[in-house]
Amino acid sequence: MTLRSAIAEASTHISPRDAETLLAHILQHDRAFILAHIDDPLSAEHLAQLRAFTARRAEHEPLQHLTGQQEFFGLNLRVTPDTLIPRPETEQLVEAVLNHITSQPSLSHSLRILDVGTGTGAIPIALATHLPAALFTAVDISPAALAIARENAAHHNLAERIHFFESDLLTELRGETFDVIISNPPYVALADAPTLAREVRDHEPHLALFAEEDGLAIYRRLIPAAHAALVPNGLLALEIGFGQSETIRSFFPKIHWHNLRILDDYAGIPRIVLAMRS
Repeated sequence: MTLRSAIAEASTHISPRDAETLLAHILQHDRAFILAHIDDPLSAEHLAQLRAFTARRAEHEPLQHLTGQQEFFGLNLRVTPDTLIPRPETEQLVEAVLNHITSQPSLSHSLRILDVGTGTGAIPIALATHLPAALFTAVDISPAALAIARENAAHHNLAERIHFFESDLLTELRGETFDVIISNPPYVALADAPTLAREVRDHEPHLALFAEEDGLAIYRRLIPAAHAALVPNGLLALEIGFGQSETIRSFFPKIHWHNLRILDDYAGIPRIVLAMRS
């Protein structure tokens, strides 16, 4: 069987793009190689692997779990079922923080930046590649997620610049202060679980997805904790869920915060909250 025939067979169960991606992963080449060698023969061993992966993908297992990787901000990251798969909306969160920092000439070059709920480590790793003088701390409540984050940081030669700690929000960082605190916390209401795609609901870690109180429980704790840990005029940057922006706006009393901004994502949904500590 040729690569073309194998992809055609797999495409009766999954999308052709997914079939090509899985075959490229199996052969340890990129999709361009697959297309350039589309009429080459495929070994029986590789065909069996493709069929096994196809069956799992047809059952809605995320493609990123099958390949073990996801690109984020131009960087290849390892992902597992213990970590949330990084998404484009979170890339916009990183962009918003970078834009804020580069637009503030008064900011120190040795910024202290904290990522809360780091997961794969995507946010501090992406920021660190663009802010070579900044120092990073990243926390997560999940030891399994932290192991993947440390692995990703080491892969990108950032293990010395990003310090990882197991912590429920900022509880293990008492007394430390930061110039920037950034977080993509769990924000899906438990009641909304049935509405999620099976890839998400059945395969991604519920600890990183769901929060009580209509998905707002973490924000109620995180925002005041971040205020206590930020330096004056320090930045808090948050990713939020659909329909949450106005309620979350009320979590920022003017006596404690200023320059509150809410930015839309590419779909026009309010997604990113930026606020500075008064």
